[in-house]
Amino acid sequence: MSPSSDVILQRMMSLHPKHIDLTLDRMWRCLDRLGNPHEAIPPVIHVAGTNGKGSVQAMIRAGLEGAGQTAHAYTSPHLARFHERIRIAGELITEDALTALLDEVFEANGGEPITYFEITTAAAFLAFARHRADWTLLEVGLGGRLDATNVIARPRLSVITMVDYDHQQFLGETLTEIAGEKAGIIKRGCPVVVAPQHEESLAVIEAKIASMGAPALIAGQHWHARAEHDRLVVEDETGLLDLPLPTLRGPHQVPNAGAAVVALRHLGFGAAACEAAVTKAHWPARMQRLKTGPLVRIAGPAELWLDGGHNPAAGAALAETLRGLPPRSTRMICGMLKTKDVEGYLAPLAGTVDSLHAVAIPGETATLPAEDTAAAARAVGLEAQVAPSIEAALAAIVAETPDCRVLISGSLYLAGAVLRENG
Repeated sequence: MSPSSDVILQRMMSLHPKHIDLTLDRMWRCLDRLGNPHEAIPPVIHVAGTNGKGSVQAMIRAGLEGAGQTAHAYTSPHLARFHERIRIAGELITEDALTALLDEVFEANGGEPITYFEITTAAAFLAFARHRADWTLLEVGLGGRLDATNVIARPRLSVITMVDYDHQQFLGETLTEIAGEKAGIIKRGCPVVVAPQHEESLAVIEAKIASMGAPALIAGQHWHARAEHDRLVVEDETGLLDLPLPTLRGPHQVPNAGAAVVALRHLGFGAAACEAAVTKAHWPARMQRLKTGPLVRIAGPAELWLDGGHNPAAGAALAETLRGLPPRSTRMICGMLKTKDVEGYLAPLAGTVDSLHAVAIPGETATLPAEDTAAAARAVGLEAQVAPSIEAALAAIVAETPDCRVLISGSLYLAGAVLRENG
């Protein structure tokens, strides 16, 4: 009996002592042994950024599919199951296919050092090279310049979403340093769409664009997106487009939708594809309303929402989204990783959330202890207490305030645990 994908993934964890080690040397070596499958995949749309890259990729995919095109897609991290990371012509990869690919890459690597993300990215390239599609959507895992996805020599289009503070231990302490890593996906002569940026980030991205001679579509210069009278208005060099607001919730999704629409228009797609991008995209754990499942039954009359945001910019976007919802007492269940800026994430929420229950992320060794999350919440002015589990926190909240809004947030790993528990 052949091993399952879970067994092979666990085996791969032993091949390199560091979970993250940014370099392309191991990736080049492994791909060469596999016959360089990344050179045989359909045209690539490569997406980097701190926040919004998953949403932008989801919207571009919805737009392509709305136009009758097919797209492979690679995203990370997954929420409930690893298979979410790889879509082949729009369909999630099957267990049998994933197991066979991982085993093939593992054997080709020959036991040499390679990270989990590198070997799974190689498996995705193998899958994409062996199946027909019109496009390939690649989401950067971390950074850009040295990310395992950045082996594509000539993407059809690159997209850089908002650059902000996150993963400073790997990407640098300043926005200038972080933007330099993200801008590393820009290739000579290959067009790039740039979402709205902080001034420091934009200066770095523009310098990279100039040095690479890359045709650029930069927010605020070549295109604009805004919400107007409950519609999304996107203007670029091909004209004005009036669309429904994005189905992905929150004001921060307006510039994300703008980037997706501009990308589609640059690729030659019309209004129908752009409307599908904003109305048909689905991206779990981005202000997702949970409506069925065991946790919803515990919540009773309370609204239950799930969001995977985990850095200061995500906290600010989340607070703005909550302020746009109908007035209702809002309670938060929060669990975070040790590596995150907890106070920076929670500070924008202090005036919007009435109280916080801190939890540890189930099954995650890098979870921040619930006591530390609660202490960080109190430090920014949030009333906070510790709960032993998500279910216990939810039960305590609805016992005290039955008709409230409950937001579970703080980490994609926490969101994944919620989605698994909630079925």
